[in-house]
Amino acid sequence: MLRTICLSLSLTLVAPGVIAAPVAPDPGRVAVTYITPERFRDRELHRERSRTSALAEFDRWFAELGTRYLPPGQSLVIEILDIDLAGEFEPWRTGFGDVRFLRDVTPPRIHLRYRLMQDGVTIRTGEERLTDMNYLSDPRGHNSSRRFVYDKLLLQDWFRKSFATPQRRNGSDLAG
Repeated sequence: MLRTICLSLSLTLVAPGVIAAPVAPDPGRVAVTYITPERFRDRELHRERSRTSALAEFDRWFAELGTRYLPPGQSLVIEILDIDLAGEFEPWRTGFGDVRFLRDVTPPRIHLRYRLMQDGVTIRTGEERLTDMNYLSDPRGHNSSRRFVYDKLLLQDWFRKSFATPQRRNGSDLAG
């Protein structure tokens, strides 16, 4: 009897949280392929362990951007040809061998090809070389402790400019 009451009480307390839980992004809306990632320009992507971690994070970000900016029925196939992340390692700095230093001359750069589809039919293709020479002036990245914040902002801006419809532009920001 006591076990039944405790179970009923716990379900009553947990159920509203389950109902109000945010919906996970649909990873099927954006399919990303990394073309020879071991040859990408950025040094962090040369080591398999850090490359796997970094690209998994970008996969999640692409899925979120697809959910946020692609209208229903649209999907996007992206081939990443090269990535040069914002900042550089400066191994000569004692004790900072794995710290990325952000400078004006080390902007994020991403080279990609894409195919936008509506209900399985290709409606647009293209190849882009994304970069933001003024990335350090972007206030959305200031005081952020998120990994790859400027690279993600670069992708977010590209998604918004390339795929968002006017009524869908009011999504939460990476920094927000």
